[in-house]
Amino acid sequence: MAQIVRLSGPDAVAFAQAQFANDIPSLADGHWQWSAWLTAKGRVIAIFQLLRLDAQELLLVCHDGGAAAIAEQLRRFVFRRKVVVSHADTLSVNAALQAPTEADGARIARRDGDVVELDVGSLALPRTLLLGPATAAATPGEELAWRQSDLRFGLPRLVDAQREQWTPQQLGLDRLAAYSVKKGCYPGQEIVARTHFLGKAKRSLALLHTVATPEAGTAVSQNGATIGSVASSAGVLALAVLPLEMAEGPLQVLDADAHIMPLLDGLAR
Repeated sequence: MAQIVRLSGPDAVAFAQAQFANDIPSLADGHWQWSAWLTAKGRVIAIFQLLRLDAQELLLVCHDGGAAAIAEQLRRFVFRRKVVVSHADTLSVNAALQAPTEADGARIARRDGDVVELDVGSLALPRTLLLGPATAAATPGEELAWRQSDLRFGLPRLVDAQREQWTPQQLGLDRLAAYSVKKGCYPGQEIVARTHFLGKAKRSLALLHTVATPEAGTAVSQNGATIGSVASSAGVLALAVLPLEMAEGPLQVLDADAHIMPLLDGLAR
């Protein structure tokens, strides 16, 4: 399940602005946005929710875990900035496929006992995250249902083998408003901006339904030729990076037919 990285101190916002793909100073206190951390070559290391609790405290909700490793990597770039980067291992992330009671869109809500409530759904598919003390662990069925709901919204869930493989455009992060092409320098910014302004994106995410149960990295083929691969999967659902322009004909994953399904809107913040 998701884990949390905390950035705290007078330079927390400035540090995050220099490292992450979205525009943090424009985010109001008590609100959150999607963001990403990229390599210098513009490949996605991690996708996360960035919560701006106030001007000196940010939380990164890392849905694919790895918070301790991400925090350790980020510390290498602190230098003289007044910011402390830590794995917030005392906070747990609990999910529910139901509408939030107080949070709305990008606005964070504080509930009893210092619990933070987030609206991570839409009218078509309401969902809530609660950051706070641990509760009962999700069952395998509940975890699968949540992961599949992520994929239906076009939120990639990246295993280690899929990190540093894809650009934000290839992962469709524009649908989540997870990166900025107007802000100043950050790792990978030149690649992201050039791809955006020159219209060089040739691939993006598609949601597939297949009777097979593919793993990340599984090839997607059409008319006997490989045309893409699975970036994220959950049971019979998968997000695959495919050409924006494809020939007519059915798709196959693991020798089984795969059908493109429409992605749900409403997760951008």
